[in-house]
Amino acid sequence: MIPAEFDYVAPTTLDDAVRALADAGEDAKIIAGGQSLLPVLRMRLATPPKLVDLARVAELHGIREDGDRIVIGAMTTHYELQRDPLVADHLALLRLATDTVADPQVRHRGTLGGALAHADPAGDLAAPALALDAEFTVCGMDGKRTIPASDFFVDYFTTALRPDEIISEIRFPKHTNCHAHYEKFTRVAQAWSIVAVGACLQVTDGTITDARIALTNMAPVPLRATTVEAALVGNPITPETLRTAAAHAADHTTPTTDSNADRDYRHHLARVLTTRALTAAAGA
Repeated sequence: MIPAEFDYVAPTTLDDAVRALADAGEDAKIIAGGQSLLPVLRMRLATPPKLVDLARVAELHGIREDGDRIVIGAMTTHYELQRDPLVADHLALLRLATDTVADPQVRHRGTLGGALAHADPAGDLAAPALALDAEFTVCGMDGKRTIPASDFFVDYFTTALRPDEIISEIRFPKHTNCHAHYEKFTRVAQAWSIVAVGACLQVTDGTITDARIALTNMAPVPLRATTVEAALVGNPITPETLRTAAAHAADHTTPTTDSNADRDYRHHLARVLTTRALTAAAGA
């Protein structure tokens, strides 16, 4: 299908982008990589009067180290995340989740900020961002503010962003020497997650000292499996510990029933995939 008619603007600075978005009104849309927005436009599920393209805003690109943080520009592509040494060294869970996103063509065009702002509960990067305690720096007409990942995702395809706000960067605490794995279940290759689980473990002298377990598509928003985390921390990293903790993966989750899987099957998948993710992470 052909999208409905819209105006288009491609600013070169963040200030100009914010101003263009505010001037266009609440129905305007930002286009980042376009990998989620363009299909929606083609099917006319959205008919925005204006698109604000962020591709030429240089300050939104790049990955850098800032003390104990890794700072990733919102327009950084999945391809860049996969290959950056800072991400590999300090944000292993994010890199592993990025490896599962769609196909190489999408990863070359899709962006971290675009994927997170889209807030699809089946998207693979929101849950790792939550587990790794990411913070979103957003800019609007009233200035700049910071939103923790725990407050950013509000509901299906809904975030805490105001209509005139743009994500400028995502800041992650370093998770160096993390034992990480991302386990994803789909019906066909390169598809959205039916359920996925990310695990990030810190281990000292054979004991789990920190555990961060992320659940994808087990609720309208990404979830931390806090019951699993509590069952892991302070215990030896043994197969029995991992299995016992993983049995709680479906606790406090509210998955949907749809054509891909019903609620009970997603509960089962969460437990199985958590066992696999923890086992793989423990062996990393």
